[in-house]
Amino acid sequence: MKALLLEDKGMVSQMKVGSLEKPVPGRGEILVKIMAAALNPVDYKTGNGGNPNWNYPHVLGVDSAGVVEETGPGTTGIKPGDRVVYHSDLAKKGGFAEYGVTTAHTVSIIPEGVSFEEAAAIPCAGYTAYQALFHKMNASKGQTILIHAGAGGVGGFAIQLAKMAGLTVLTTASSSNHEFVKSLGADFAIDYNNEDFVQKSLEITNGLGVDLVLDTVGRENADKSVKALAFNGQIAFIAGPPNVNGAISFAHPLSFHQIGLGSVHQSGNIHEQKKLAEMGDHMLSMLKEGRLDALVEKIISLEEVPAALDVLATRRVKGKIVAKIDS
Repeated sequence: MKALLLEDKGMVSQMKVGSLEKPVPGRGEILVKIMAAALNPVDYKTGNGGNPNWNYPHVLGVDSAGVVEETGPGTTGIKPGDRVVYHSDLAKKGGFAEYGVTTAHTVSIIPEGVSFEEAAAIPCAGYTAYQALFHKMNASKGQTILIHAGAGGVGGFAIQLAKMAGLTVLTTASSSNHEFVKSLGADFAIDYNNEDFVQKSLEITNGLGVDLVLDTVGRENADKSVKALAFNGQIAFIAGPPNVNGAISFAHPLSFHQIGLGSVHQSGNIHEQKKLAEMGDHMLSMLKEGRLDALVEKIISLEEVPAALDVLATRRVKGKIVAKIDS
C-alpha cells in the first residue's frame, strides 16, 4: 500500500511517500481504506521525539476517516462498507497511508451528508475539547470559560461546544483571528500579543475570575491562567500543568484536570476507550445537523503533509488541515 514514511525520529520534514505491506486486522479490529487524515500537533511532536513502540519506517497520523474493508475475528457492530472515523493508537502505525487498522469499539459511523474530510478533522482536537469540557470540568450553562488559542483546532471546537452548552466564552487569539473566533461563538476575544489575558478576564468578570480555563499552550501559560480563575474554579491542561502545589490555597480552592486523550489506547480500560466512539457519535450528529463547524481550512495531498506539518509547528495555523488520501 501507499504510505507516507517516517524513516527515523526527527525526520518529519523529510518524509516521502513510499510503499508498505497492507496491514491485517487482528481480533476485535477492523481494516479501513483511508480516504482522509487530519494533521495534528501530536504528529510532528511524536514524529520528532520518537516512540519506543515504533518500528521504522513508521506512519504518522492519529485521525483517519474511510471505509471498512475487512473485520477481524470477534468484531461486532461494524461491517465492511461502513464509513467510519477514528482516533488511532499512537503506538501503532497511523493514517497517512492507504490503509489503517484500529479497534472496532473506538470508531464512529460517519452519517450521510458528512464528508470524509470533515469527519477526519474531528477526533484528536474535537474529542480533546469535548473531554476537557464535559468529562473533566462538567461545564454547564451560566459558567464562564477562558479558552486559549481559540483559532486552533482544540480551541475552535471548544468554543463551539462551550457556546452550545450555554457558557460565556472568552478566548485568546491574535487580532487577525478575532472575527473568526467570534464567528464560532466567542463572546470576548483577547489579543494575547498586546493584552494581559488575566487582567482582561478579571475585567470582564467584574473581578471574580472565570469558572473554567482550557489551556492548550503550555506550562507557563497554564501557570499564569490559574490567576484568572474564580473561587472553586477549574483548569484543564493538555500541554503541561501549572504549578499545582503553588496554586493550592484554602482561601481560593481550585481544581486541576490533566487531559491525555490518546493514552487511553494503552490503558486497557475498555469503558474509557468506548468514550472515543461516544464523543465521535455526538459530534458527528451535531456536524450533520449543521450545529458544528468541522473547521477544515485546507485540504492537501499526502505528498504535501510534511511541509504542512512544518507550518503547523509554527502554531500559527487557523482551524484544521486535512490530507486527502488518493489510492
